[in-house]
Amino acid sequence: METGQARGNTMTLSDSAIRELAFKMLDSFRIEIPSWGFANTGTRFGKFVQAAAATTIEEKFADAAEVNRLTGATPTMALHVLWDLPNGLKDVPEVRALERRFGIRSGSINPNLFQDQEYKYGSLCNPSAEIRERALQHLFDSIEIGKALDSRDISLWMADGSNYPGTQSIRKRIGWLEDALRAAHDRLGPDQRLLVEYKPFEPAFYHTDIADWGMSSHFARQAGPQAFVLVDTGHHYSAQNIEQIVAWLLHTGLLGGFHFNDRRYADDDLTLGSIDPYQIFRIFHEIHCAQSEGLPHAVAYMIDQSHNLKGKIEAMVQTVVTAQELYLKAALVDRERLAGLQQACDLVAAEELFRGAFWRDARPLTRAWREARGLPADPLEALRAGGYVERIARERGSRSAAVSSYA
Repeated sequence: METGQARGNTMTLSDSAIRELAFKMLDSFRIEIPSWGFANTGTRFGKFVQAAAATTIEEKFADAAEVNRLTGATPTMALHVLWDLPNGLKDVPEVRALERRFGIRSGSINPNLFQDQEYKYGSLCNPSAEIRERALQHLFDSIEIGKALDSRDISLWMADGSNYPGTQSIRKRIGWLEDALRAAHDRLGPDQRLLVEYKPFEPAFYHTDIADWGMSSHFARQAGPQAFVLVDTGHHYSAQNIEQIVAWLLHTGLLGGFHFNDRRYADDDLTLGSIDPYQIFRIFHEIHCAQSEGLPHAVAYMIDQSHNLKGKIEAMVQTVVTAQELYLKAALVDRERLAGLQQACDLVAAEELFRGAFWRDARPLTRAWREARGLPADPLEALRAGGYVERIARERGSRSAAVSSYA
């Protein structure tokens, strides 16, 4: 690196100042990993079983601890209520013991409003008042689990919608959902948040009850001040400008967090940055801009990926490392200089500065940060050399093959 000038004209700082800024950014960056990312999962067509897949909540905590040991950036694990706490509050003492044993805290609590047979026609939007009430009670129970585990975020995604025109009242379902989210918001503890996720389609192909960020924003506002929008980067049509959505949500104070993954079409659950790393860089840039301008926000960075072909722990480590690199690239954009070029409408110079930051190789800085923090310089290589995956594959192989549930 040239002294006083980062490569690609991205930031006019000395090498030591860039290193200091990079370390500060990486120290503050935390990304939550999902329990279901370690379990055997599949597509609608079938499941490919992995010998090393976790089959118990204990094994999920163990895998999460290994990822955090290697990356230093994943101290929390998202939990799915039915998959991880099938007995509800009765399972909390076991989870608390696992937190202490593995040094991993419980992260966001994810209700399950899509798996039961009674949700065939919806959960909180079901035409049956009785089913809507049972779904709402499950949401209440999830909030209580979050309180018991000191988990801030309740992450809500529903499969509600319809497949055929004329088969459901779209407006009635809007009202039912508004009522349910207001009731759930009233149950939140003072430090809890309700994150409302959206998805344009699948499994509902005619209309989905929360289909885009505008609908999610409306429901968050209707619910109350502790409700925010959750952006899943896979839940968009191919040409959609996700960073513009992020900028709007930051501007309106409604961005609560992300489910990070990547996609070729929509919701492919591919590893972060595997298809379009530039998009993730652009999203992080908008967040860094908001931070530098003093906009108040508390963005939860979470991964939502189910790895069916890649090794699960390898894929998770790869994702976290990629997130760190892209987050750092975006942090090193010279935003003061970029703002001047934007104001002058110097399009080529502005774009080149922006692209230069993206093309910058952030790996030497992330490697130096890891070494300074006592972490493996290359987490993936350390995982492969350490033999953890081979050991758990031997220990879990027969159990993993016998488990047929989704998570």
